Amino acid sequence: MARPAIGFIGLGLMGSAMVERLQSLQYPMTVIANRSRAAIDAAVARGATEVQTAREIAAASDIVMLCMDTSASVESRMLGPDGVIAGLKPGAVVIDFGTSLPGSTRRLGALVAEAGGHYMDAPLGRTPSHALEGKLNIMGAGDRAVFDRVKPVLDHLGENVFHLGDLGAGHTVKLINNFFAMTTANAMAEAFAMADVAGVPRENLYAVMSAGPLRSGMMDFVKAYAIDGKPDVLAFAVRNARKDVGYYAAMAEEAGVLSLISNGTKQALTLAVSQGHGDRMVPELVDFYAALFAGKERA
Repeated sequence: MARPAIGFIGLGLMGSAMVERLQSLQYPMTVIANRSRAAIDAAVARGATEVQTAREIAAASDIVMLCMDTSASVESRMLGPDGVIAGLKPGAVVIDFGTSLPGSTRRLGALVAEAGGHYMDAPLGRTPSHALEGKLNIMGAGDRAVFDRVKPVLDHLGENVFHLGDLGAGHTVKLINNFFAMTTANAMAEAFAMADVAGVPRENLYAVMSAGPLRSGMMDFVKAYAIDGKPDVLAFAVRNARKDVGYYAAMAEEAGVLSLISNGTKQALTLAVSQGHGDRMVPELVDFYAALFAGKERA
């Protein structure tokens, strides 16, 4: 059976891995440059077609996939005379794999429906290495019949593919997930830095904490840098963590509730970004807290 034609926008670390995975399975691929030429050139070398506008992406594709950093970035590629919506083929499906604001997702979904297409949110869990192996966690949402139609494609990208409900539910779950994950990562990074202050070897702290119910994958991601010196086991930048926790807080505010815990996490991440740590990986927050405690960073 012929593969549906894919158009992909956003070939960052995760997006480029997803494109490589789909190309290895013989999906026709159309791409557009966003920030990184290297990823585009690699995709073209594997047989992808490069175009100049998001409208051309849509015109060439049965499924348009976006994996971008912010809701504003998604909207910039979706809207306007050269946007995805302007070039949609009838019945085409647009999937936002990024971490976006649910309200923005629902608004874009209405516009895509008016243009004769279908919109889904399907944010991702796990890492680019999992994407290369087709082992992502995919938090899909939107019309169930449309989800079922594209699920064979999603199954080539994900080991665990969920349908979570109406449009926006995937982004809602992802923001809750990332709020919890980044709060845990910050707590573990501070714990290692506090051990330094108290004169306790990090290895000893980890041995005790990991022997009990606190043990988690996120703890081990931070430990991989704090003890083993490996920052890229979790390839997720501090700047992106700040964005996601900020989106979570905005989602809570839109719902009319006050999130107490996210305020501390957001404040810490905002300070880390302002002190030059934004492009470092989340496990490297250990250095931020260590410098803060040593008086080298200003709160």
